[in-house]
Amino acid sequence: MDTDATHQAEDLCAFIDASPSPFHAVATASARLEAAGFAEGTPDDGPGPRYLKASGSLLAWNSGPGPSRGFRVLMAHTDSPNLRLTPNPDRSTHGMRQLGIEVYGGALLNSWLDRDLGCSGRLAVRAGDGVGEVLVRIDRPVARIPQLAIHLDRGVNEKGLVLNPHIHLSPVTGLGEAEQGAFLAEVADEAGVSTADVLGFDLMLHDLAPATLAGTGREFVSAPRIDNLLSCHAAVDALCAARGDTGGPTPVVVLYDHEEVGSTSATGAGSPLLRSLLERLLDGASPDLGASLACSVDGAHAIHPNYADRHDAQHVVHLGGGPVLKFNASQRYATDAPGAARVRLAAERCGVPLQSYSHRADLPCGSTVGPITAAVTGLPTVDLGAPQLAMHSARELCASSDPGMLQVLLVELLGT
Repeated sequence: MDTDATHQAEDLCAFIDASPSPFHAVATASARLEAAGFAEGTPDDGPGPRYLKASGSLLAWNSGPGPSRGFRVLMAHTDSPNLRLTPNPDRSTHGMRQLGIEVYGGALLNSWLDRDLGCSGRLAVRAGDGVGEVLVRIDRPVARIPQLAIHLDRGVNEKGLVLNPHIHLSPVTGLGEAEQGAFLAEVADEAGVSTADVLGFDLMLHDLAPATLAGTGREFVSAPRIDNLLSCHAAVDALCAARGDTGGPTPVVVLYDHEEVGSTSATGAGSPLLRSLLERLLDGASPDLGASLACSVDGAHAIHPNYADRHDAQHVVHLGGGPVLKFNASQRYATDAPGAARVRLAAERCGVPLQSYSHRADLPCGSTVGPITAAVTGLPTVDLGAPQLAMHSARELCASSDPGMLQVLLVELLGT
């Protein structure tokens, strides 16, 4: 693997480790944007590189003087399937303290068993007569979900593991009787705030094993939240690396929250966030749709060597084979022929190999923010992303060479 690809993969690992929750991902992305000369603001602040935070979502752009005519938009999402704490999480069972959780998104439940888990998210705290926000992360093993011993489930290897989320995924946190508010007090202490000042929280569990390069030749990135922090990382890097105002389409990056639960929220792809930004940048002008392109950048399914029959033999995607254009006739992905052609031309110009993915016709296909954003904005839209394995596991896998190739392609798409 070449030096640039290794650097990009290692930098991705650092980005993931710094971002255990969507709110931390926004903070990590914001810090990188500021280091590249972006300032927090709105289109009303005039031309230049700017970004705007909206809870677990972020918008960033680099506008020139006068109204924008067209746009090159990169979209990704900050959230990943995980386990989130209920409002009153403390409970006791047979002398052990536990936490009540809800499953967020389509998580592979078994992947959360027997892992050392930390906790992260945000606290809404009293700030004078108003409400402030504090990010918090506990990077020590405060929770664990022990699997039932095989001696008590003799058929598990033959019949498969069946988990009831409400019953079987309640993590243990200690011995003794739980008091309501005890775990929140632990979190508040970690955040340096008084428990009495905590008025609300959005807290979730995360795997404590750090992201790393793996394989005999370090060919893989083994990490949590590859879906979709890999795309967030590549999109932010691409915007920072893209040329400034050239008189062409305005480059925009939007990192949405809540993709894993359908995007219907105040900060999801179904919200007015992006459309409102584009309208303000247009300042009453009509958009040049011919010059515009929106790219929904999300993970793609690489062929699994142990389950090759789950893939369409004519659309096999390989780890390390470069970015993937995703197609679906039922509009689960937004890619059409003109959009695919534009991406292919960009890939040719920057020398990046491109793969194509189509789901097996007899299996339901997942979706992402592409079709939703296309419907909200009317922009020509394509779905693409880096190939990966173990999507929606607590720990996922991609090739170390793919993040760098994706970033090169995204720079080309923003600047042309």
